[in-house]
Amino acid sequence: MSGLHVSDEFDTVIAGLDAVSPIILANADTNDEQAGLTKETIKAVHESGIFKASIPHELGGYELSPTQLIELIAKVSYLDASVGWICNAMQTITGSTAAFLGQEGVEELYPDVANDQFALVAGQGTRFGTATRAEGGFLLTGQWSFVSGMALASHLLAVAPYEPTGQLLVLIFPKSEVTVVDNWDVMGLRATGSIDYHCENLFVPDSRIYDLSTAKPRIGGAFYELGSTNTTSIGHAGWALGVGTRMLDEMKKLAEVKTGHPGAAVDTSQFYAEYAQAEAKLRSSVAWTREVWQSNEATVDKGDPLSTEQQTTTKLMQIHVTTSIQEVGLTVYKWAATAALRRGDLQRFFRDLHAGTQHVTSGPVVLQNCGKWLSGLAPTAHWEFMRLLG
Repeated sequence: MSGLHVSDEFDTVIAGLDAVSPIILANADTNDEQAGLTKETIKAVHESGIFKASIPHELGGYELSPTQLIELIAKVSYLDASVGWICNAMQTITGSTAAFLGQEGVEELYPDVANDQFALVAGQGTRFGTATRAEGGFLLTGQWSFVSGMALASHLLAVAPYEPTGQLLVLIFPKSEVTVVDNWDVMGLRATGSIDYHCENLFVPDSRIYDLSTAKPRIGGAFYELGSTNTTSIGHAGWALGVGTRMLDEMKKLAEVKTGHPGAAVDTSQFYAEYAQAEAKLRSSVAWTREVWQSNEATVDKGDPLSTEQQTTTKLMQIHVTTSIQEVGLTVYKWAATAALRRGDLQRFFRDLHAGTQHVTSGPVVLQNCGKWLSGLAPTAHWEFMRLLG
C-alpha cells in the first residue's frame, strides 16, 4: 500500500471553487428558502471539481490529504454552510466507495473520473437496514433519514448487517430504485435537502457491496485506511471552522456599521472582550485541528494505523471544535442583536450552525467514551465506528 497522497491538484480545486463562489453566495438565500439547492448552485459545485476531492488519484480524482480537505471544506462552508455540508458528505462517500469497491463495481460507477463521468453517492451509515442473501447479491430492506444531497445524487449508500454472521455490509444502488420521501422541514441546514428514503427487497449485486469493517482499500493510498469515522471527522471539523470564520467576519462588518451611533453596544468594553474571546476560540480550534491531523497524516504515511489514543484525540478534537464554534455563534448572535433576527446571512448561518451540532459525531456518547479512555478507565478498549468496545 502506498503512503499518504498529497495532491498536486489542490490549487486547481481551490481555483475552481473561487471561480464559482459568486454564484454560491448569490443563491444562498434562495437555497435556504426552497430547502434545496438551485440548479445554478448545483451546476456551480459540479464545475468546481469538489466532488472529486476524495476519489483515488489513480482513477482521476484528487485524493486530497486530510489537511487539504479541511481547508477545502472550510472554504466552501464559509460561502454557504448548507453547500459545505453537502459537498463534505458527498465527496467523502463518493471517494470511499471508489476506494473499497472491487474492480467490477469501479468500472461501472467510475468509468472516467477525469472527464467527470462517475457516480455521485449520498447516504449515511448510522441507521441500519437488513440484508438477506440472494443469488449474485443481497436484498436490502429499510428506511433511512438525513441523506444530505439527495437531489444531487445518482446513487445511494446504506449499511445493513447480514444476520447469519453479523457482518456489516455497505451497499450501493441507484437512487431511482428507492422511494424518496420529501419530508425536510427543519430549522437549519435547510438547503441540504436531507430527506428520507425507503426500499423493500431491493436487489444489490455483489459488485456494489463491500464489508464496512475492511481496513484495506482496493484502490488508493493510505488516506483510505483511516476508517469511515475518522475520514468523516475531517470534513466536519473543516465545516465548523468555515462557519465560525464567516460568522465572526459578518459580526466585524456589522460592528463597523454600528460603531459611533448613540448607545451602540459594539462600543463597549464588554463587546471588545467577548469578541476577543470568540476570536481566541476560533483560532485555537484551527490550531488543534491542524495539530491532530498533521500527527495523523505522519502516522498513516508511514503505513501505521492510528493508535487508540490518536483515534480518541481525533474524536475529542472534532467535538471540541464543534462546540467551540457553537459558542462563537452564540457570541455573534448576542452582539448582532436584532440584525440576527432578520432573514439574511447571520440568521441563516446561526440556524445552520446549530443544526450541524446535532450530528452524531459530536454527540454526548462519543464525548463520554473519549473521557472514559483518556481517564485510564478503559485501557484495553478500542474504537469500532463511534463505539468504544472492550
